[in-house]
Amino acid sequence: MNRFLLPVSVVGTVIGGTVLLKDYVAGGACPSKATIPGKTVIVTGANTGIGKQTALELAKRGGNIILACRDMEKCEVAAKDIRGETLNPRVRAEHLDLASLKSIREFARKIIKEEERVDILVNNAAVMRCPHWTTEDGFEMQFGVNYLGHFLLTNLLLDKLKASAPSRIINLSSLAHVAGHIDFDDLNWQMKKYDTKAAYCQSKLAVVLFTKELSHRLQGSGVTVNALHPGVARTELGRHTGMHNSAFSGFMLGESLPAWCPSQSPLLGDLRLSLRACHFTSFDSYFSDWVS
Repeated sequence: MNRFLLPVSVVGTVIGGTVLLKDYVAGGACPSKATIPGKTVIVTGANTGIGKQTALELAKRGGNIILACRDMEKCEVAAKDIRGETLNPRVRAEHLDLASLKSIREFARKIIKEEERVDILVNNAAVMRCPHWTTEDGFEMQFGVNYLGHFLLTNLLLDKLKASAPSRIINLSSLAHVAGHIDFDDLNWQMKKYDTKAAYCQSKLAVVLFTKELSHRLQGSGVTVNALHPGVARTELGRHTGMHNSAFSGFMLGESLPAWCPSQSPLLGDLRLSLRACHFTSFDSYFSDWVS
């Protein structure tokens, strides 16, 4: 019997460790039942995946939801889907291309002119490990979209958010930020070989640093700022990585995970984000110390 003990223990340890790792990257549950009638919410990149599920959940809770997307055809379809599922008519699509500073400014001007208030800004849109592309304005794509675009958008809407206080800014980052290093001498990767993973980590580190500094500057304003790792979810974000073809990633993302240990779906990942976003009381205990 003893000769079977070690292999069984090793297998049990590996399975248990993998499940714990998955639970860690997925994040904890949020029990809030908060509703947000009368609150205006902007969600970038809301035509699919985490962004769409955020918009859907907040629409169920009575919010005025603005889906801000680059692809208006997909965005209109998503808005229609959400209106149909939630019976909330206050869900609409607006054009926003975070790879274009001109588009960002046009979107912000329209929101400032047409909306009485902005209560929640969810900076969700992102690109991950794409080829060495550049934005309309010449910035490396991942840094430009994931950080610079949302940096500009947030600052353009800041007065509206302050006027709507208590309000909240939610920046989606990633645990990948811990591997990030910001090369201030070569942000656009013009002097070194392009590394898609390093560029992604750099962009997410920039998001975390921006969040921390903005949170400090907005103390006492009624506007709170948080960065979130939304957890593991199978979405279109990973389309450039090939990770969905990996056996380990397939397990972590749910493709081959046993029924007794379900993977986090975009809905569950976003449910945590959504409820945190619309709960206007202190909830520091929900957040991991990687943003402290």
